[in-house]
Amino acid sequence: MVFFRELKAADEGTYRCGVKVSDYTERFTEIQLSVRHDEKYPKSVTESVYLGGEVNITCQIPEQNQVHFCKEDDNHICQSIGSSKVTEMSGSSERNEERVVTVSISNVSVRDAGVYWCGAETRDTDLTFISLNTQIQLNLITKVGVSRVNGSSGGGLMIKCEHPQYKTNPKYICKEPDGCSERKNHGVQGEWMDNGDVSLYDDTRAGVLMVFFRELKAADEGTYRCGVKVSDYTESFTEIQLSIRHDVNYPKRVTESVYLGGEVNIICRIPKKHKVHFCKEDDNHICQSIVSSKVTEMSGSSERNEERVVTVSISNVSVRDAGVYWCGAETRDTDLTFISLNTQIQLNLIMAPVVRDEGDSAEIICPYDSIYKSKPKSLCKGKCSTRDRNPLSETVREEKETKTGRLTLNDDVTAGVFTGTITGLTAEDAGKYWCAVTLETELNYLYTHLIVIMNEELNLTKYEGDDVSIQCKHHDEDQKRFCKAHEASMCVKDGVSLETIRDDRFSFSDEASTGVFTVNITDLREEDSGIYWCGAHIITKVLLNVKKGTLT
Repeated sequence: MVFFRELKAADEGTYRCGVKVSDYTERFTEIQLSVRHDEKYPKSVTESVYLGGEVNITCQIPEQNQVHFCKEDDNHICQSIGSSKVTEMSGSSERNEERVVTVSISNVSVRDAGVYWCGAETRDTDLTFISLNTQIQLNLITKVGVSRVNGSSGGGLMIKCEHPQYKTNPKYICKEPDGCSERKNHGVQGEWMDNGDVSLYDDTRAGVLMVFFRELKAADEGTYRCGVKVSDYTESFTEIQLSIRHDVNYPKRVTESVYLGGEVNIICRIPKKHKVHFCKEDDNHICQSIVSSKVTEMSGSSERNEERVVTVSISNVSVRDAGVYWCGAETRDTDLTFISLNTQIQLNLIMAPVVRDEGDSAEIICPYDSIYKSKPKSLCKGKCSTRDRNPLSETVREEKETKTGRLTLNDDVTAGVFTGTITGLTAEDAGKYWCAVTLETELNYLYTHLIVIMNEELNLTKYEGDDVSIQCKHHDEDQKRFCKAHEASMCVKDGVSLETIRDDRFSFSDEASTGVFTVNITDLREEDSGIYWCGAHIITKVLLNVKKGTLT
């Protein structure tokens, strides 16, 4: 038996197939081999069949030839099959010179998986020729179970498929019907791989394929297979039936702000029977589980009987804690874990406000995590997470300094701080400033307020019993505050605004279009005398002197 595994043009020619009759005699048959080039052959097809099922394999061979069906062994030699499980059925072909033969394999077992060949067999005296023109890879599929999971439209979903006995084997997820025959998404071992809005990670140490849907859509609903390649021709999977629900309450998006070194409490609502899951997005927007002594959980009751309230507390907040968190419900089903994320939390950090006089210089200090030391950084003023963002300068990179007009940015990678210095402060410089790191998108993680005290003071002299109106400047988005203190910095509350005076004799009227609000004080008293600060980010010093008696 002579087997050519893969015929090439160089194989064409004249051969002798002979036998040594005695020490000095031999005889042979001459074989003239022609190798034809046909774009239709060899044909390669893949068939998949469930364990115990039946598969039909179709071959086309010349009308006058006998069909030959064989299976490759471990040495890739195609061995004839003699089995009661294999039957042949002939049919007609669209091409008159060919006939269609269907080979059926019933009650498929693990032993049946592998590579088959189909072709035409001819005989000529003492020679048999078998020309193999169709290769069939038969894959055996085992469905080990069915699981159902619900996700919130717009929310995230993490699926963990566990295959502890096949840790290093390739793992995949696919969506039926077409995706599982044409576009299986295999995880990359040891790293996250993006595939549109879905990311995959093949953890070979634990034998787990992690699948993360960033933002669930109606189109994601359907039936999936989460499986593993057991051998070259066998695989097993769990069927996952994913339903997407539309809930006006979810996903919920909230923003929390906390001072560096402070503590923040994040509230999550999850179904009573589920375990809470709390994770933080990394630079690739993958939500990674948090293992930290700084994070604690506390359970409580909910107004809705089917829910429970979980409070997640983060203490001693650092720059590394800033970012996007998700909270949701975790469930397990045999070798699967589902994490449905329904609440997104943007955690911003606050630095103490910077209070400076008009004309002076101000430094806005932005500490950052050491993992961002090589990333470009910038300073932004106002609504930095919206489309009308206002970046102040070109970004600064490590160990460099950039200057744009009155603003200088300097990055000290050793200290993990970049600083924005603004000289010659004016009223226009006052406002909310964001520190940003440029990743795939800009990450605004920390903000502070620059409060500018105007040089022009307001001096007022009144008598007891009089009324007075004081005009103060503000920006539209600012809170309006009026404060009495020796220094403006003493009036800053929570780094956001000036402390409100709690007195019924004080009232406010607002003219938003002019950027001015008015403080009205009635029935003045001598103890009302003193230094006041009015405004928001732009502060005016008001010296009020209330005298006894009346003006004569």
